Parts: sequence; C-alpha cells; structure tokens
Amino acid sequence: MLRRTFLPTALSSALAAPALWGRHRIDLSRISLLTDEVGKSPAESIAFAKQYGIDWVELRGIPGKGGTYAFLGESELRAFARELKDAKLRVSFLNTPMLKFTMPGTEPKRRRPESAEDKVKREERDRKQFDDRLVALNKAILAAHILGVKGIRVFAFSRVEEPESVLPKIAEVLQEMAKVAEKEGVELLIENEASCNVGTSAELKRICELVPSKAFGINWDPVNAIGLKETPWPDGYKLLPAKRVHNVQMKARALVIGPDFLDWKAIYHQLEEDGYAGKVGLETHVFDGTLIEKAHLCMKKIQELVKA
Repeated sequence: MLRRTFLPTALSSALAAPALWGRHRIDLSRISLLTDEVGKSPAESIAFAKQYGIDWVELRGIPGKGGTYAFLGESELRAFARELKDAKLRVSFLNTPMLKFTMPGTEPKRRRPESAEDKVKREERDRKQFDDRLVALNKAILAAHILGVKGIRVFAFSRVEEPESVLPKIAEVLQEMAKVAEKEGVELLIENEASCNVGTSAELKRICELVPSKAFGINWDPVNAIGLKETPWPDGYKLLPAKRVHNVQMKARALVIGPDFLDWKAIYHQLEEDGYAGKVGLETHVFDGTLIEKAHLCMKKIQELVKA
C-alpha cells in the first residue's frame, strides 16, 4: 500500500527528518528556471541563472525571439546545447505546446462566440495539427536528445463542457505517443492546464489511470487548477499519484505577489517526504511589464524557502 500522510506533529516531523535532508531534499540544486520567464534573450537568461547559482533550466519559448526550442532546427539546437554546456547549465524539462488545440470531433468551451468563418479556419488548423501530432512528437524527441533532457510536456486538447466524457479518447492518443516516447528513452509529462481537458489534480489522476505507460507522467502546476475552483494545496495534491509527478512548476502569483499564495514550504516538505526526485521550475508568469523584476523577487523568496 502507498502510504501518504501529512505530518502535523513534532514527532512525525522528527521522524521525517532523514528524508528531508537526504537525497530528496529540495535545495537550490533542485530549482530550475524557465528561460523565457527570467530574461529577454538567451544570454540574459543564462546570466540570471548564474547570478543565483542555478544549475538547471526549463526550455519553452526562445527569449526575445519567439518560437519554441522543441521545434528548432537541428543545427540551432546543437549550437544552443553547446552554449548551455559552456555555461554549465543542464535542461530539466522541455515545455512544448503539443496537443494544446481542439481535438477534432469535439467542441471547445468558449467564452466568446465564434463566427462560422473563424470556426472553419480553426477546425482546419486543428485537424492539421492532429494529423501531424507524431511529426511534432518526433521533432520534440530529437530536441530532447540533443539537449540532454528526458521530460517533454504535453497537454490534453482544448477543454470541452464535460472533460470526463472525452478523456478515454484523449488517453488513446496519449498512449500512442507514449509508446513512441518509451522506445526513444524519454517521457511525456502532461501539464494540468485550465484551458485543457486535464486542468485539475483530479483530472491528472484520471488520465494517469487511463494511460498506464511508464513513459507517461505529470507536470504539476498548482496555480493552473485554481481557475477551475480546485484548492490545489493540500486538497488537490492529495489526489495525485505521487510516483508519477516528475516535474513541478511554480508561479510568482503563488510565491510573492498573490492573490493565489500557496504554502510552498509545506509543499516542498511533502514532496520530499513522498520521494519526489524531479526539479521545481520557476515560471514567473507576469504580464504587466515587470517580468524580470518579479523573477528576481521570486528567486529571493525561493532562497528563503530552501534555507528554511
């Protein structure tokens, strides 16, 4: 039986101490940075990491240039991989937009009406992306191999009115992709994203039940579940299959600016107790022009947390 308890007593905390200070302890060496959230260019992002003694980065968009690292050409990827190696930085996670579109045959939940013309154009784009899903996957796998990273992010298509009704079909798609990933020695980590059919911890649990592949796991972003009325900590976390959580992301609004503050000290401790071996990535995610300023504030808060 998998026993997961939250430790309210001093005695329990004392008993857990070896785990907290052992190989699963979350210290600065376990913190990673999304490069497009801490700098306006690759060079600035690298400098930011070096300033705080960070060894790991997550890759998504190319800072200041647009586009995504996962789909760059091979020569550009190899040049950037050398740049990271020279800076003594390693890649903890490769964020991709794979399956972040509407699955053909479903109707997305919309906030605003969509004209008939726009719907036709969108459906054509969605169908092409769906048909090319394995092409995109193979590009991302090549990028992962070049960059020396195992975890690759995926989503679960645009959210419909009743996500549970489409999860079995989504699981078939993900299982097909996971088979490819397993053969290539990488793993797909599904992110809970409020605009997609897997947005809460409960939905993460369900999709993992439907996709049993050992090459399929979780990228847990607790803030993303708040918009779906889930209390991500501690309630949502209790639902997660802990052994399948292989990456965690945190945002400034949960760390330093609100309004969705989370008890990251408690989260770190629980991850440690559960034997979490992955990294915790900072995705600053501020859109008021103060992104880099808030990234520095986040790092100061993280420094406090890992010392506590």
